[in-house]
Amino acid sequence: MKSASKFEKVAARCWNLLNEGKPFTPIFTVGTMLLFHLGDFASISFWLNFTISLAITLPLFILFFVYDFPLFLRNYLWAPVVAYLVIGWEWNLGLSLLGIGLYFFFTVFFWGTLYYHLRIGTSWLNFTRFWKLVLKNSDSTSGNAQEQLPKVLLLLACWQYTYSLLDTSQQLPIVEFLSFFAALFVFTLILHRYLFDWKPKVYEEYAKEPEEWKEDGADRVVVIVVDGMRKERFQEAETPFLDSLKADGTEFSNMETVYPARTVVCFSSMFTGTYPFEHGITSNMVWKLGIKVESIFDSLRKVGKKGRLLGVAHLVDSMGSDVDTFTAVMHNDKADPTIMKKAKHIMKEEDPDLFIVQMIGTDQTGHSRGVLYDEYLQKIKEADRLIEDFVQWMTEEGKMENTTLFICADHGQADGIGGHGHLDEGERFVPFIMHGPNVRKGRKVEAKHSLVSMASTIAHILGAPFPSHARGPVLEEAFRRKEEHRE
Repeated sequence: MKSASKFEKVAARCWNLLNEGKPFTPIFTVGTMLLFHLGDFASISFWLNFTISLAITLPLFILFFVYDFPLFLRNYLWAPVVAYLVIGWEWNLGLSLLGIGLYFFFTVFFWGTLYYHLRIGTSWLNFTRFWKLVLKNSDSTSGNAQEQLPKVLLLLACWQYTYSLLDTSQQLPIVEFLSFFAALFVFTLILHRYLFDWKPKVYEEYAKEPEEWKEDGADRVVVIVVDGMRKERFQEAETPFLDSLKADGTEFSNMETVYPARTVVCFSSMFTGTYPFEHGITSNMVWKLGIKVESIFDSLRKVGKKGRLLGVAHLVDSMGSDVDTFTAVMHNDKADPTIMKKAKHIMKEEDPDLFIVQMIGTDQTGHSRGVLYDEYLQKIKEADRLIEDFVQWMTEEGKMENTTLFICADHGQADGIGGHGHLDEGERFVPFIMHGPNVRKGRKVEAKHSLVSMASTIAHILGAPFPSHARGPVLEEAFRRKEEHRE
């Protein structure tokens, strides 16, 4: 299996500029304006008026970059559009139609059809379903039509109106513009202060080693992350092996992911034990490479142990050289089997004390085909079979004798294009199973826990210090007590 090349790592970062909603909105708006005025490029006065009008509209660009309007908040984005029309400012219908057309061309045909066909082998007819997924998606990505369209249409209207006034030497209504922007800013602050209230509660203190040291240690920890596995769909899928692990181990039925629930954010939080405000990774679009705090890999090095993470290219942006990458450009039916084949190779050649494997087939199916379809359940079933094969191989190699196994997802996925980030239904709580020689059998923990407990729990098992900023407490409920060991 090929590792992700330097080109793929750069391409992944570039793609996130178009995938993440924050950078997409200004990039797409500027691109649409330039295409609309393609015939004016030869005029010096065009570039002058174009730049001045952009500067006047800049506060609106900044507002939409800083503030997301995820989930039901996107419905309120039509209020300023209506206000703009009521005021009676010029609305260029041709520009609006161009923006709408380009948006659906980009999301449905370029992204949902061409991109996914070339990257993971989806059908050339994927657009017949993808348009519905774009309309349903509730997360603040470029594929959220109900959020992106009102943002883009308002930006284009304000920018074009300002440009047309400058182009015809008319006086700019500066006071009216400033009043409109100020009112929209106050409106946004009120919405986010009183309605944006679904972020998970964080652990305020740093984690401490349990007072009573139990015999919880193991020689090895293996973590298999089934990326984007939605909890209730996992419960509906045919997963005999994972069901057997639950029966013979401990299941955490209310394991909560972090906010925002993006892959790089979740992995950074799981393996540092803390949150984006501390480790510095706030989205898949990483502006400054590397986490700001210690990771579980740093903790293991302090005691002479080794950890490896096998994952997609953009995890390098966070975890750097502790990541073995694989290329994500392959047919989705081959992705997870190929990943697990490489996992066996790394385990055999490097024999790490901590080995983390990211399986991507389920997540990619959710993004390209939706989570409420049979294809998604089939991918979860396939993941179950591959995990069973890997564990059996580990057993045959003598590597499961004193190994603790974690099976989990980094986040769930919502309806639409399998969106995740702002914790819509299906995103927040994830499957989480522990299995091992010192893990309680048949235990189901219903108390709420967070994925940030992963780092301190792994450190506890492997006898390493906690990462410097680990806040998640050790998942003590999973471990047998001393009297249970004697029995």
